[in-house]
Amino acid sequence: MDKNDNYNELTDDEKYIVLEGGTEAPFTGEYVNKKDDGVYECRQCGAQLFLSESKFNSGTGWPSFDDAFPNSIKFTQNKDDNRTEIRCANCDGHLGHIFYGESFTSKNTRYCTNSLSIKFTSI
Repeated sequence: MDKNDNYNELTDDEKYIVLEGGTEAPFTGEYVNKKDDGVYECRQCGAQLFLSESKFNSGTGWPSFDDAFPNSIKFTQNKDDNRTEIRCANCDGHLGHIFYGESFTSKNTRYCTNSLSIKFTSI
């Protein structure tokens, strides 16, 4: 059995982001302005990634978080530029990138994610 047999089925757009490392256009994702209480999970495997209380409005056009669940994210240096990619530690799905030193929050960290790589669950 392939390890992906237990993953959620992805649309073509979701596959482009999660499997191919794509990026959705800014201000187009369903979670850019979401403010409800809940948990953001990996769209591919369902692993919990971020609590809604860590989400903030960065004005960049993508859902932004300043904290993640412990051991939920793995970091990979992009070869084509100086950005650090964030991936789901459970399934290796592409989520977005992480940025430091922008002073948006006191944690000085921004997990910049694609709405198509995450799924929201109310709590």
